[in-house]
Amino acid sequence: MAANVEEVIVSARAFPNVLAMPISAQIGDLRVQTSLEEIHTDTLQATEHPVESGAAVSDHSYKRPSEVVLRCGWSNSNLDALRSIVSGIFSGGTMTKGDFISGIYSQLLQLQQARELIEITTSLRHYQSMLITGLQVSRDQKTSQILSVSATCRELIIVSTISASLPPKEQQAEPSVTAEVEDIGPQQVVAGTPAPGGSVPPNEW
Repeated sequence: MAANVEEVIVSARAFPNVLAMPISAQIGDLRVQTSLEEIHTDTLQATEHPVESGAAVSDHSYKRPSEVVLRCGWSNSNLDALRSIVSGIFSGGTMTKGDFISGIYSQLLQLQQARELIEITTSLRHYQSMLITGLQVSRDQKTSQILSVSATCRELIIVSTISASLPPKEQQAEPSVTAEVEDIGPQQVVAGTPAPGGSVPPNEW
């Protein structure tokens, strides 16, 4: 409970006029200092063409990947910031400062650019197999000591596939119909000799 109280105090100092959520969130291994807003989206895609009466509706609809948008923040006023100054290198450059919030931003960029599945924990749900598809950071002259981030995370649906081989030709009743397709290499077209009278047999001339 003490950690939640500390978060509210830090949020009140760094994010005035914003009611912080006293419940922690986590993006991968990165703990969110202050949660400001969560937007959870779950969509079921239904077909637009007519469906025959009595047909299985599940064959004409599918669940789209879940998406969550986290608006969260970190502040240099946090006690942990004095003990943990992190930095990193990412595609597109490096941090221009070596303070706590710059290191947090660097970690978020590295999580996104690694393109590895992560877990997202919010005050409402726990997500698995997620990717950070968007990071938006807003800053002005009044927020130089805080990091306000809008992180868009989307689920990557994982499925399992099984491959199977057809039995050998000698065990098939009609190998020419049921056998596997074989690559016999490039083939050349052979010019044929036309029959006398064309395709009509002589007895029908």
